[in-house]
Parts: sequence; structure tokens; C-alpha cells
Amino acid sequence: MDTSTQQEQASRAAGPEGPAAPDPQAPPPLTDDLAALLDDGRLYLEAEMAFQKSRVSYAAGQGKSGLAMGVAALALIHLALIALAVGLVIALSPYLSPIGATVAVAFALLVLAFLLGLGARRRFGGIARAFAKDQQT
Repeated sequence: MDTSTQQEQASRAAGPEGPAAPDPQAPPPLTDDLAALLDDGRLYLEAEMAFQKSRVSYAAGQGKSGLAMGVAALALIHLALIALAVGLVIALSPYLSPIGATVAVAFALLVLAFLLGLGARRRFGGIARAFAKDQQT
């Protein structure tokens, strides 16, 4: 066969519109599906990262303002306890003298602080023992 005959046969097989069009009923090639899957995965990852960044930003903002409010509350509690101690000294002054009232209130506060410290030490010791058991096993 010569080349002109081959060209004629190819043009007859292709039809008058040109080369044969792909079958619309045929499924897309696997490479197209994989490319679409990669694009979808990349898009999902970008959206998830943006969402998590916004969550962290929100949590940080709320945490900062919550911490500031907590510190302010503790400062006010501290001032109230100071006022209570001063009030106790003033109230006990007629009965124990000003020096005696001051010593009595200071001693009572030191005993309370000591008892709270012992309780804290016991709690922290319990935590240390719990972790020591985990490390032994």
C-alpha cells in the first residue's frame, strides 16, 4: 500500500468531522481521577489548616482575656482578705491591745497557711506517687 491509500483509509475511519471523538459513555481515565483526588485532598488540607488557625486564634484571644479577668479576681480577693485581717486587728484591739491583736491575727494566718501548705504537699505527693507507679511498670 502506498501512503495515499493509507491516508484515505484513515480519513474514512475518522469520518468527515476528523479524528474519532472519545465515547461520552466511557469513564474518565484513572489519571484524571487521581489528579482530581489530589486536588480535593490539597483543598481539604488548606481549608482544615485555615479552620484550625482560626480556632487557635479564637482560643488564644479568649484565653488572654480570661487570664486577665482571673488575675483581677485574685487581686480583689487578696485585697478583701487584707481588709478582713485589718478588720480583725481593729476588732480585737479593745480586748487584746493593738499589739496583741496584731500578733493573734498574724499567728492565726500563719497557722492557716501552714495547714494549707501541708494539704498542698500531700496532694502533690499523691501525684508524684501516681507517676512513680507508672514508671515502675
